[in-house]
Amino acid sequence: MSSKQHNPIPKIVVVGGGAGGLELVTRLGNSLGRRGEAEITLVDCSKTHVWKPLLHEVAAGTLDSHEDELEYLAQANTNHFRFILGRMQGLDGQAKTIRLAPILDSVGAVLVPVRDVRYDILVMAVGSVCNDYGIKGVAEHCMFLDTTEQAERFQERLMEEYVRAHVTKGKLEVVIIGGGATGIELAAQLHEVSHLLNTYGLDRVKPADVKLSIVEASPRLLPELPARLSDATLRELHKLGVDVLLKQRVVEVSPAGVKTDSGQVIPGRIKVWAAGIKAPDFMKTLGLETNRANQLVVRPTLQSSGDDGIFAIGDCAACPWPERNGQVPPRAQSAHQMADLVHDNILRQLKGRGLKEYRYRDYGSLVSLGKFSTVGNLMGGLGGSLMIEGFVARMVYLSLYKMHQLALFGVFRVGMLTLSHFFRRSVHPKIKLH
Repeated sequence: MSSKQHNPIPKIVVVGGGAGGLELVTRLGNSLGRRGEAEITLVDCSKTHVWKPLLHEVAAGTLDSHEDELEYLAQANTNHFRFILGRMQGLDGQAKTIRLAPILDSVGAVLVPVRDVRYDILVMAVGSVCNDYGIKGVAEHCMFLDTTEQAERFQERLMEEYVRAHVTKGKLEVVIIGGGATGIELAAQLHEVSHLLNTYGLDRVKPADVKLSIVEASPRLLPELPARLSDATLRELHKLGVDVLLKQRVVEVSPAGVKTDSGQVIPGRIKVWAAGIKAPDFMKTLGLETNRANQLVVRPTLQSSGDDGIFAIGDCAACPWPERNGQVPPRAQSAHQMADLVHDNILRQLKGRGLKEYRYRDYGSLVSLGKFSTVGNLMGGLGGSLMIEGFVARMVYLSLYKMHQLALFGVFRVGMLTLSHFFRRSVHPKIKLH
């Protein structure tokens, strides 16, 4: 009696459920997992997903993460992939396995032991974390906005400091280190919060009692973007009363405030570090080529430089940008484009076809200053750019999140989510008050 040889379906593992990783695993589930042509797995150390560009709103309390988060298990169930909760800590390229750290329960006991997960194709999409550059006091005295949990802790601390200032009739000083998009958008949201909390009863702390400072080492804000955009952003921040200190490199952070290389000390009970990023430190222990920021060095196909079966996308990928003689910037649009290419390249690799090369398309940049303004530039097809501000820029900015939702849910569900959000906002307070 003859028997047919059984060929196991390929195992595709995506580590990291951020913007790029979640979009990729959703597409792979619907293109390969649905038909049983591959086993698709997402690995992430969190149970839920919040779009990272919204974390400054979570931190300010103008967005409740529990209302806007996506549960990985639910997304996996409806999109034909499986989800494994765990934090990657190692890689065995010969055995084609990744190692997950143990999961601990609420009292620190081992709930789930160390596990190995096998793959045939691995995609690293673990994003980035803040880079403190080893500056004294940053790790001990600054807050960070890398994760939803960190943003929620910031919001709790903010409310505590507001209550303290309300009772003592004191002032609240917040120092944001870093004049990139995250720091700027957080400052604008905190300005809005200072007005909202007045209307909800914390009226002994006037908006003028809240001092917001941005400290930036470069000569201008948003140093990687066009000067016109930097200048427009600076003008808007000045209108909001935000104190912007340029050409001030932070050399030390203490409980009382921030010290710069000029000897200036900026007082602040709350300090936020938003200056520079790097890939998680474990990336440099995997035996793959990385750069100084722990990012995986990838070829134009987005495969790692040393292993055809490993791809990297998003902030953790050091991808060349030949047109600018540099590296693709760590933006949500970059991760989205990389996810599209790696989806196509995985399908081509499984069929034994040649892989496509990635070419980053810069569609411009937008910086939200809350309800007060949005500024940005849209890149034209011939390499020029169009400066936009105000309502039009705000609508384009909001559409970026809708594009992310469309990639995850489709048109009908996004329509229902938008309608639900509209009614929810009409009955809930405009800010999280606890």
